[in-house]
Amino acid sequence: MKLDKKNKIQDNIQLYHDKNGLNIYNPDFFLTFSDFNISDGIDIIENILILKNDVISLKNTDKVFESIEKFMASNNIEGSYIFHNFDNIEYFVNTYGDISVVTVVNNDVEIGDFYGNLKVANSKKGFMDAKIDFGQIVIINKALSPKLLIKLHTVAVKERVRFFDSLNLPLHIDNIVGTDDFLVLASNMPKNDLDDDEKQFGVDITQMTYDDSEIDLDELLERVQDAVSIALEDAFKKVGLSFGILDYFVAEGIQISDLTDAAMELVEGVDITDELREKFEIQLYKSLEDINVIALLMAAIRTEYDFENNLVREVDISDDPAYLYTDEVLGLSIANQIAGTKARFNFVRYDQAKPGILYGLGPMLDDIIGGLIAGVMSKIFEES
Repeated sequence: MKLDKKNKIQDNIQLYHDKNGLNIYNPDFFLTFSDFNISDGIDIIENILILKNDVISLKNTDKVFESIEKFMASNNIEGSYIFHNFDNIEYFVNTYGDISVVTVVNNDVEIGDFYGNLKVANSKKGFMDAKIDFGQIVIINKALSPKLLIKLHTVAVKERVRFFDSLNLPLHIDNIVGTDDFLVLASNMPKNDLDDDEKQFGVDITQMTYDDSEIDLDELLERVQDAVSIALEDAFKKVGLSFGILDYFVAEGIQISDLTDAAMELVEGVDITDELREKFEIQLYKSLEDINVIALLMAAIRTEYDFENNLVREVDISDDPAYLYTDEVLGLSIANQIAGTKARFNFVRYDQAKPGILYGLGPMLDDIIGGLIAGVMSKIFEES
């Protein structure tokens, strides 16, 4: 292998990598089930090959195989392979006994400082074009039948979906997760008397001898599920992906300038100046660092999501029912947390008038954002 660096994964399974790609090599052959570009489905191969998009492109399909073979030759990679191309080659290896998970990450999102302890997720590509992809290669150091391998692949796919759903990511982040990811399940070959040529060419794997009888199926299914989700959790941490209150504001279409404009609409008795707007925004940022304010805001944001998506059978908020007053309770609580009793009276003004962006928000959000604005406005005038 010519790729610069290598890591041992399991027994004689090696991972070779450089800035252009990575290759997982097993001289004794893998049995794989994958959704790779080349090829998806069941294969008996020696190499699991992932290369960056700028090394090999799939746009010119006539030259794809020629380009792959050229790359393999230049790196002294020999034998059969499956292949996938990816935007970036950043990977992490997690090993849990006889199960290893190679997680390859393509992430266009960066978490940047905003104000004080507040941070915000952003992307140079913009959220229409950005991607967050986690491709995974699950290597099981056991000989498994094709039927069992396919079943494990199905279980792993479902676990990935469950994991990402459980994160409840901000909508604009959720929309870019998993748009170009992949999943490979790879196991050992059974001890059959086949030579290398037979393994590579024309072997009907359904006619080979497989024995799953000694495998505790329920235990293996559970361990694969755990391995997939824990590896994803670790990958999120290692690339520094986390999301905060400002990201959830962005997901709801709420900008700081919108909050400032709405706040200024009900100002009376003083001139609206750049200095006043700046005071409001600085106090807003300070308030958004308060864990109690965050808790109240997130309670309403999560609740409105569940209600709007009809996830709670007993609740219908399609016509903003008058008997729903918890939104006002939360709004009052936020105002009170920021500036005390006087802010509660100010909240009533903003709740009734619904200036600016408040008018277009949902039944929970309009009140909690109204409470936030009322609390901040009360605070800055208190300190004037």
